Amino acid sequence: MTKEEKTKSEGRTVSLVLGSGGARGLAHIGVIKYLEENNFQIKSISGCSIGSLIGGVYAAGKLDELEKWMRSIDKVDMASLLDLSWGNGGVFKGDKIIDTLIDLIGDVQIEEMPIPFTAVAANIETEKEVWFNSGSLFDAIRASVSLPLFFTPFEHQSELLIDGGILNPVPISPTTEDETDLTIAVNLGGAPESESESESENESESESESESDLSFQDGIKKFLKRFQNDEDTSESKKWGMYEVANKSLDTMQGAIARYKLAECPPDIEIKIARNACGTYDFDRAKEMIQLGYEKAESALRQN
Repeated sequence: MTKEEKTKSEGRTVSLVLGSGGARGLAHIGVIKYLEENNFQIKSISGCSIGSLIGGVYAAGKLDELEKWMRSIDKVDMASLLDLSWGNGGVFKGDKIIDTLIDLIGDVQIEEMPIPFTAVAANIETEKEVWFNSGSLFDAIRASVSLPLFFTPFEHQSELLIDGGILNPVPISPTTEDETDLTIAVNLGGAPESESESESENESESESESESDLSFQDGIKKFLKRFQNDEDTSESKKWGMYEVANKSLDTMQGAIARYKLAECPPDIEIKIARNACGTYDFDRAKEMIQLGYEKAESALRQN
């Protein structure tokens, strides 16, 4: 048997890179499911923000538990996990979500996990990336998901850390020394779908919801609206503080991702449209997991 035939029969080895993008990152679960079903062997994982959560839990061997939980939660469940923080650099502390995940999955040490894993955060003071490849898994995840404005920064060993997507939304760098057959990157900042498609989807979703069932995203908008200047009543102002912050982060991370991917391109890039769902639409797990599976199939079936 030749080396090529052996590799094909045993499954190609993969360094998997999971990008940042809020609830769009539920698509990472679908990508992983496709890889497993098609005989790819994931040998290392690098992730930031939501990518660090999905990737870290998978590397710990607990993705099934996380997927079941994600599929079961609704808007009310998500709202109940938000613990307000006043004057500490973010609207929410994030402790309640992390504690819930630890209860569900159990905290483990990264260096003891069966698959090598790196979570990427950013040091807000030195403006440098911080890589977690040892220590508490959920300390690493908490640091990596600390989205500015939304979550308070995470203090770790005297460093003040925020979301890794601020500096490296698709963190390929930790995998460059891997001896694997393929580097596969999942970029959650892909080009938006056409407006007509998005509007059609949004209309069908809104029709299926009752008037009393406010979306999680709308709840965040209403909360942040309290901090807006009441004197600004210009009708030309179409976006509130929530939309400006969210759009700004998406735009910034999209530009950085394009630069990083051009500098260090993966063998295969799986793109998820950045308007596939809202940043906080975690109640759309079923839809996003299926989307990730389909996008992985489309990108990989000819490779």
